[in-house]
Amino acid sequence: MNHPNHRERVLSALNHQETDRIPIDFGAMRSTGIHFSAYVRLKKYLGFDPGRPKVYDLMQNLAEPEREIIEYFDADVVQLHRLYPSFGVSIDAWKEGLFPDGEKCMFPKEFNPVVNEKGDREIIADGKAIARMPKDGFWFDFSYFPLDHASKKEDIDAFPFYQIGDREIKFLRNQIKELKVNYPDYAILGAYGGNVFEEGHYQFGYEEYLSLLLENPILAEYFNEKNVEFQLKNLKKYLDVVGDDIDIIQFGDDLGTQTAPYISPKLYRKIIKPYHLKLYETVHHLKPKLKVFLHSCGSIYEIIPDLIEIGVDILNPVQTTAANMDPIRLKTEFGKDLVFWGGGVETQKVMHFGTPEEVRKQVRERIDIFASGGGFVFTQIHNILPDIKPENIVAAYEETHNYRINE
Repeated sequence: MNHPNHRERVLSALNHQETDRIPIDFGAMRSTGIHFSAYVRLKKYLGFDPGRPKVYDLMQNLAEPEREIIEYFDADVVQLHRLYPSFGVSIDAWKEGLFPDGEKCMFPKEFNPVVNEKGDREIIADGKAIARMPKDGFWFDFSYFPLDHASKKEDIDAFPFYQIGDREIKFLRNQIKELKVNYPDYAILGAYGGNVFEEGHYQFGYEEYLSLLLENPILAEYFNEKNVEFQLKNLKKYLDVVGDDIDIIQFGDDLGTQTAPYISPKLYRKIIKPYHLKLYETVHHLKPKLKVFLHSCGSIYEIIPDLIEIGVDILNPVQTTAANMDPIRLKTEFGKDLVFWGGGVETQKVMHFGTPEEVRKQVRERIDIFASGGGFVFTQIHNILPDIKPENIVAAYEETHNYRINE
């Protein structure tokens, strides 16, 4: 078999073709990443100077994988970031800092958290604490929801939906140039976002938005309509700038919990699916070669046929620990239509609490299930959490290289 480059390897998998080895994503997306503390421990374990890694995702405190680590794991994908990955903090300028665990890092220049009387770290915007990380916590949570008291359409009309401007266009153009120079033969994943269901959570609050879907669906749909109206404008700008340079465009909307879909399939089809369709069909119409990647955690088996119908090509994180998400069932029923990007090893159990050999065993099992006939990109299920042992991380990715389908 010929030995393709990184991008060719990924594209083969996306086109449901087997290749020389399983393509690998190590931290090329905000839900396939690695927490900063785990990343620094991994570097030390591997014998690298920890240096000052960038903390690019403040919500989850994710480290930006550096070339030496990407090359060590022989990963195949790199990420094209948005300018404001979390909490409206830009990542086009950086400053030296210390992570809460005392390790040296680079923070976004605009990141200036304050410590409250409880010792929690807060991100302040317009005089309000919009996000908070508890004193002994590992990541920030939303703490302010601007539409939590919205009750009429005028409240939605007054809301300042984000619009891509010149600053982000410049950022995207500069970043794609850098990726083309530094990673010329890698697949590029464009981290677009495009949330519909979760955008309601972010702006109304979780309980408020879920209640709104049932108690005032007209207002909920009005919000969704306005949100996607702006999203489509942003999406067209985004595709105009980088659509010919990326291979995958990543959307996100967590539609499942540990035990069931977040909302009933019937309600999803009525109030969320039509807006997903508008976004995904726009991508396929404007850039037919681009693959639509959806990140959706949890138990979503019941609505996977809907996702396929509206144009989802790639599913992540393939949370096999959730109800009805058996990997064999997923591959058997949906493997011809979907690429599984994830599901390679369970972070909730095996990678977190298991031995390196238990990790290797599950990786082998998952490759046998997901990789046959192509349609599989290896990564763990969601991000590598701060207390996952470096030897388990190494075991997972080494085994992916070492193991071959149906050995």
